Amino acid sequence: MKADQPAAKAPRGAARGGATPRTARAAGPQRRSPAAGGPRPPRRSATGGLKGLPTRLKRAWDRPLTAYYLVLGGSLLIIVLGLVMVYSASQIKALQYGQAPTFFFRKQLVAAVLGGVLMVVACRAPLRLHRAFAYPLLAGTVFLLCLVQVPGIGQTINGNTNWLSLGGPFQLQPSEFAKLALVLWGADLLARKQDKKLLTQWKHLLVPLVPVAFLLLGLIMLGGDMGTSIILTAVLFGMLWLAGAPTRLFAGVLGVAGALAVLAIKTSANRMGRLACIGATDPGPHDQCWQAVHGIYALANGGWFGSGLGASVEKWGELPEPHTDFIFAITGEELGLAGTLSVLALFAALGYAGIRVAGRTEDPFVRYAAGGVTTWIMAQFMVNIGAVLGLLPIAGVPLPLFSYGGSALLPTMFAIGLLIAFAREQPGARAALAMRQPVFSKKRAGAMKTMRRRVKKRPSGER
Repeated sequence: MKADQPAAKAPRGAARGGATPRTARAAGPQRRSPAAGGPRPPRRSATGGLKGLPTRLKRAWDRPLTAYYLVLGGSLLIIVLGLVMVYSASQIKALQYGQAPTFFFRKQLVAAVLGGVLMVVACRAPLRLHRAFAYPLLAGTVFLLCLVQVPGIGQTINGNTNWLSLGGPFQLQPSEFAKLALVLWGADLLARKQDKKLLTQWKHLLVPLVPVAFLLLGLIMLGGDMGTSIILTAVLFGMLWLAGAPTRLFAGVLGVAGALAVLAIKTSANRMGRLACIGATDPGPHDQCWQAVHGIYALANGGWFGSGLGASVEKWGELPEPHTDFIFAITGEELGLAGTLSVLALFAALGYAGIRVAGRTEDPFVRYAAGGVTTWIMAQFMVNIGAVLGLLPIAGVPLPLFSYGGSALLPTMFAIGLLIAFAREQPGARAALAMRQPVFSKKRAGAMKTMRRRVKKRPSGER
């Protein structure tokens, strides 16, 4: 090549830097993909993601459907886990009674199915129907409680006369329905008085709520059921607190109830013996604290992850009532600390959801009913767990939704249905549920709309 030969001309429109202005402008702000060899997009740092985690969790926790899913999911998980533990804990007891190993499980399963029907009915029924149902439920409960005390009709089990025979192996405990009756009737009564602005007067706040509650308590105590009386008293105090009872009035009712409780305990040697077993580590003389101590033994044998489902030792005749009052101890022995903490977490989530429903509603009936149901379930939960752990005297109350007993499961599942119905009425919850249709329903709705459009486009003379 000659030295004075001119260089090749650059393409038309090229800049002196070797790139066209349009190419330079386009290449500047754009990010090339990693496959093209360009720079990778910046990633969010792990520190930034962790810093935003509490905010995202709080946003998710404050969604309208949080309480709805907590009540529905938590209660169903408790019921299913309870069925599993009833089957495991009751096999030896059923064989001792000469029955099949699945005897108690089958009865509990039937009660759970019936309770599921009641839960759906309570969830779908309108509020006015619940308020109208409260009065016949209260009257029927009082009638059944009186019928229990008639000689020859009421049955005595474990020293308590609180049962009615329904024929065959089925029995009914009316005192369990007294909790639901007091919640529904008391919520309707307080809501009507609040609408008329009468709750500022102490006589309207106490009458007739407290006398009717004391009537139920008296009928239950006639049968010797101290545990159910404690739960009913807790429900009464919870509803009075929600109604805004002044401190001196609240303290007065509490003092009267406490004095009656002390009198009931002092006049019963059995109750005094149970009170003496709080924190016991030895069965004592005449094995007075046998049940309380062996409940602690069962929890200690479980360790971190338990001995395995069905591998409990204490249910082989050592621990009385392994499938009812002390089923939590068998759960700790077979599933360990992990299993017991899971049960505690489910009940904590259920309690939080109930408090949230009661605190975010504008309807007074919903507030009182949701607060009463939450007080009922959480008070019974704490009394049962406290007795198993040796922190409270053994009151003879089952673990709600978990222990064996159809009479306790049916009204409790109806109450859970009430909480689900109330949670669906929370601000924004109904609209959020309407948006979350199943995928099949959305596809079917889209197909129907397409068919309608095709029908409209047909000629008028076409059939």
